[in-house]
Amino acid sequence: MTGEERREQLLAVGRVLFAERGYEGTSVEEIAHQAGVSKPVVYEHFGGKEGLYAVVVDREMRRLLDMVTSALTGGHPRELLEQAAFALLDYIEQYTDGFRVLVRDSPVAQSTGTFASLISDIATQVEDILGHEFEQRGFDPSLAPLYAQALVGMVALTGQWWLEARRPPKAEVAAHLVNLSWNGLSGLEQRPRLIGHRKY
Repeated sequence: MTGEERREQLLAVGRVLFAERGYEGTSVEEIAHQAGVSKPVVYEHFGGKEGLYAVVVDREMRRLLDMVTSALTGGHPRELLEQAAFALLDYIEQYTDGFRVLVRDSPVAQSTGTFASLISDIATQVEDILGHEFEQRGFDPSLAPLYAQALVGMVALTGQWWLEARRPPKAEVAAHLVNLSWNGLSGLEQRPRLIGHRKY
């Protein structure tokens, strides 16, 4: 096995173990044992468990971000919403271990490499689309980041739930997500207000 092949093997083993047991529940010993190598081989390639984990997370984040951004090809905003929802659900279906790794809390104290930062990256892509639509409809485009975070967060949390439930079927989940978000967006008030009596 070449060095590159060994590295890829360790990444594949690490992805499965991190998905099953989380970062804390996975040891270098287990990774080495599953790969059929000694512990020093893991250290040689990644410097330890943290280095291996960081590469796994980075690859999965790039894969998901690429799938979502490349899916946004439609012209109509509702179609773009459908494409984004499907892209996330496709990723969950095709790369379940990767998604499980991403939705766990990162053990590294940093602003990148977490599911929340990934959601922010995707929301930034959606922001531009919403900002343009808001302007055309007389809404304040400076609110586009707030709505982008809300929409992407809704799809992402539903995706986490669907990861375990796997019912209803993917197309039906996407349709319901789009139904809620699109029909909610189409009925937006320009100046929303609260109707409760809470003092601010």
